[in-house]
Amino acid sequence: MTSPAKQLPHLVFGGELSHLGGTEFRDLSKVDLVGMYPDYASAVVAWKSKAQATVDNAHTRYFIVHLHRILDPAAASVQS
Repeated sequence: MTSPAKQLPHLVFGGELSHLGGTEFRDLSKVDLVGMYPDYASAVVAWKSKAQATVDNAHTRYFIVHLHRILDPAAASVQS
């Protein structure tokens, strides 16, 4: 019997940035919180979908945050 995969939470969010190439949002109240995902692969699917849907707006960017690295910094170098 195999044990379930370890949960590695990831957050996907994005929105319109103030400046191209920056990471400051034009309006934090309008940031799109896409969701939390149990692993990186699931987060990439959600990120890619949102990024492709907003490709016509150069100021809109979506990001993936590796929450498990923030929650357990000691394990960050071991897991993706």
